[in-house]
Amino acid sequence: MRTILLTCFSMLVFAVPAAALAAEDWARMQLKIAKVAGTVYMIDMVEGTGGFAGGNIGASVGADGIVLVDDMFAPLAPKIRAALKTVSDKPVRFVINSHVHGDHTGGNVAFGAFATIVAHVNTRQQLSVDGPDADEKAEPAHAWPVITLDDSLTLYQNGEDIRISHFPHAHSDTDVVVYFKQSNVVHMGDTYFAGMFPFIGRGGSIKGLIACIEKVLNDTPADARIIPGHGPLSNTTELRATLAMLKETSAIVENGIKNKQSLKQMTEAKVLAKYDKWAEDSYINTDQFLEQMYKVLTRS
Repeated sequence: MRTILLTCFSMLVFAVPAAALAAEDWARMQLKIAKVAGTVYMIDMVEGTGGFAGGNIGASVGADGIVLVDDMFAPLAPKIRAALKTVSDKPVRFVINSHVHGDHTGGNVAFGAFATIVAHVNTRQQLSVDGPDADEKAEPAHAWPVITLDDSLTLYQNGEDIRISHFPHAHSDTDVVVYFKQSNVVHMGDTYFAGMFPFIGRGGSIKGLIACIEKVLNDTPADARIIPGHGPLSNTTELRATLAMLKETSAIVENGIKNKQSLKQMTEAKVLAKYDKWAEDSYINTDQFLEQMYKVLTRS
């Protein structure tokens, strides 16, 4: 079982296997579905009903069937199907994995039995082998993507041009962003944590993450709705605010590294204190974000 989040440093206490959660934890979690625009809906957790339910799901619903972007965890598959049933009786035909992490691909085990899984080639490779951590076991073959892309691919479903584009070394080395052209909706996976500090996993980089967000903003109409990997439904104004925060914080940390400051010195100096508000709804605090940024920048 893949961990909830494969982070670039091991101190994040929530990077635990989904299998470690008790049955009552899964039973307590409740999901909600809401219309975004056009054919697209978003599924996320009802606030206060449980723990970490996984990444936000996008769903294109129409005459051709349902196209999902991400599928949370396998134990939540019945609740995902129940949410979808409230808006359509059509089957799930495709599941697009935004990246490899288990809180976005864990449901492949359930949905891969009858739907076609699409992802970047690196996602298939990583799901099909044991990972470097003890709990990262290869997923069963039916949970692997059967259609992969290197750079981009387009699905034509429900009257949508669903364009899937790879962004190398952003949140990870497996990221894709999904554009629903006719509905004017973008699902960014974990290349965007709305209103909070992001994580950068193995294979990711801060420069790649910034480049990804810049490219999405350049290619996306100003009035588009944006589904983040985590956090509430968003828009381009809020995405620009995240981009500005990432540029500013990375410049501060890079300057400290250039001036031979250690991580301890920067932490004690509270060099990112101005950005504490980004920790309020995040899964990490400002010091942990600084540590992540420092480690990513010193290895690049």
